[in-house]
Amino acid sequence: MQFNLFLPTGFGADLSSAEDPVDIIERIIGLAQVAEEAGFAEVWLPDHLQTIPPTNNHHFEAWTLLTAVARATSTIRIGQLVTGNGYRHPALQAKMASTLDVLSRGRLTFGIGAGWYQPDYDAFGYEFPRAGQRLRELREAVQVIRSLWTEEVTDFDGEFYQLKGAYSQPKGVQQPHIPLMVAGGGEKVTLRIVAEFADVCNLMTSPAEIERKLKILRDHAAAAGRDIESIRITATTAALLAETDEAAQAFLDPRMGAFYPGDFGSYLLYGTAETIRDRIDAYAKAGVTELVVGFHNATDPDAIKQFARAVTGR
Repeated sequence: MQFNLFLPTGFGADLSSAEDPVDIIERIIGLAQVAEEAGFAEVWLPDHLQTIPPTNNHHFEAWTLLTAVARATSTIRIGQLVTGNGYRHPALQAKMASTLDVLSRGRLTFGIGAGWYQPDYDAFGYEFPRAGQRLRELREAVQVIRSLWTEEVTDFDGEFYQLKGAYSQPKGVQQPHIPLMVAGGGEKVTLRIVAEFADVCNLMTSPAEIERKLKILRDHAAAAGRDIESIRITATTAALLAETDEAAQAFLDPRMGAFYPGDFGSYLLYGTAETIRDRIDAYAKAGVTELVVGFHNATDPDAIKQFARAVTGR
């Protein structure tokens, strides 16, 4: 199992007690450096515009923060989990990504999704169409982005996006192109987009549900003429290491159900090292090869170090 770190940006009220934004930024960058030293393979951060629920607490923009992380690290991969397609035109997203891939010397995984948090859109004046349209927009967006990364010139005449004679250089460092993640578990549309266009998928649910959804993804991949083994399977989870399971479980908050469906207390990495290792095994048996871990003590570097020592042996 490969372990990745989910960095705090303020979205989940994880910076609510902090006051000095300069100090906060340095702490977030420091967490990425600690993860790199502890052997984590990748750091991810969310792309949102305000906190959930909306507050006046500090909250940082994803792309600029990730650029700072890229320049403060040297080996760990970086990515957005995930960027909201509706916030920026996909042609601009492709250009931003290729620039960041150069800045990081080929360490970017580009994550994108249809968008879901309506308060972002309402507060900042973006349109928030129905889910079906957002998914059709996403389908076109990933085609635009991949074309700008791989073709000498892009012409695209879609329902939502039109490009005429679009050149984009540099295209990044990685070959054949920057890895593309599509996040989400929608079985009829999102997983089909994953199967057709993505190099990486991300699911945020129980191991049992992941196993079921991967069977559906396998069928979509076969229909698209792809082997599911060509798609990296990642899952997002949360962790709190404690001396007893009861001590860890006491920190579970019902509001976490907004992100983790079902009985999340039965599968999130909250417990002793032994319990956490057992739950990691459950993810692995379901088909997950990479876990994106968000720590309960989001800004505490010791949480990362303790997890690495107790669970990964680093």
